[in-house]
Amino acid sequence: MWNRLCRSRALPSDPFVSQSSFTTPGGTKPNKSPEMAAGAVTLGLPLPSYRLSTPFPPSAPRPRNLFPKAHRRRPYLRPISSSLLEGEQQLSFTEPEAVLLESLLGIQGRGRAASPQQLQDVERAVQTLESLQGLPEPTSSSLIEGCWQLIFTTRPGTASPIQRTFVGVDFFKIFQEVYLRTDDPRVSNIVKFSDAIGELKVEAAAKIKDRRRILFQFDRAAFSFKFLPFKVPYPVPFRLLGDEAKGWLDTTYLSHNGNIRISRGNKGTTFVLQKETEPRQRLLSAISGGTGVTEVIDELVSLNPKEVADVSVTMEGEWQLLWASQMKNESWSSIAANGLKGLQIVTVDGRLENLVDPFPGFKISANGNLIISNSNMYIVTMKDGAVSVGTLKFPLDIKSEFRMELLYIDRKIRITRGTEGILFVHLRLDRRL
Repeated sequence: MWNRLCRSRALPSDPFVSQSSFTTPGGTKPNKSPEMAAGAVTLGLPLPSYRLSTPFPPSAPRPRNLFPKAHRRRPYLRPISSSLLEGEQQLSFTEPEAVLLESLLGIQGRGRAASPQQLQDVERAVQTLESLQGLPEPTSSSLIEGCWQLIFTTRPGTASPIQRTFVGVDFFKIFQEVYLRTDDPRVSNIVKFSDAIGELKVEAAAKIKDRRRILFQFDRAAFSFKFLPFKVPYPVPFRLLGDEAKGWLDTTYLSHNGNIRISRGNKGTTFVLQKETEPRQRLLSAISGGTGVTEVIDELVSLNPKEVADVSVTMEGEWQLLWASQMKNESWSSIAANGLKGLQIVTVDGRLENLVDPFPGFKISANGNLIISNSNMYIVTMKDGAVSVGTLKFPLDIKSEFRMELLYIDRKIRITRGTEGILFVHLRLDRRL
């Protein structure tokens, strides 16, 4: 899919960089020589989805335990696969690959807004895959060729402002084209601003040095805007930069199916890239871009199995609201009661708390219960609330009851349908210290 997309006019990308500084598998620091990075990957694995089927009667004042004890420990994921790709190809991941993609899910700005814990999880997963090596000679394999989407990148302090701007904005899509078996071998970075605006393509002449390393030298770049009949040159004089326009890119891991790639650049940048994405990844991308969310939700919900014998994923935890299909002009108390913004906390015994921070130092909370009506339908009863201003707390009269349908849930994503058919997408937060 990406190959066809990339070969039909460019998909934008640019030299980019990233966040934390990783060490190489041997524990050494990467070379600090100049680099104009290459990036591209999108992430997201199709984790199994579940319907909750705990048999609590709707008349119960509160379910004894909405969440099985099995979920309280962090499970190690099995190999994951999805058959929703074009041409009936199967998108699959090994267990360590699934762990990497799981750690990346929900990180904003391709790593720019990652917490120290998230960066640690990603680094651990990256080093695990690098130790496994993947394909032994990635630059000799045809699987390295094609169009890759950037999922995650570290960001050294030497990154230029334009690089930091493009990579850290989720609204932009970042790709990397790698074509080494042609008369003109090239590595190109592409930033796609939007279908309506256009893209930036930065190209480099490339040469294979050894089984892992690609040498490159940037030599041309241009903006292609949909509203202009000509290209606008990228304001970097590559010919005058000399060695500053040169760099190298090591492929430290290439999956055996050619879908995941980990690369490290000469500036110490680490890139995680992917060719094909699954519905969860596309859902987060659609939310960031603000278009096509309901269509991806429909696709993701269609994966939900009708019956699940082992319910290892539950609603217990802290959930951040990412998207709602409709935001009505309501009071802040109604927004808190209906969970239209902010954070939602669900405890093991079915207690529910919605938290909204409309302004700094000002918080609204709504408390209630979550009771299972049937396998995927819940009755939500909000009983009271509070307004907190600094250290002061005032009671708030909140009474509300409505039904909530669980459409999809896994260890990271939850999709529900609430009052008046409003769809909600939540991301489970990891509060480990």
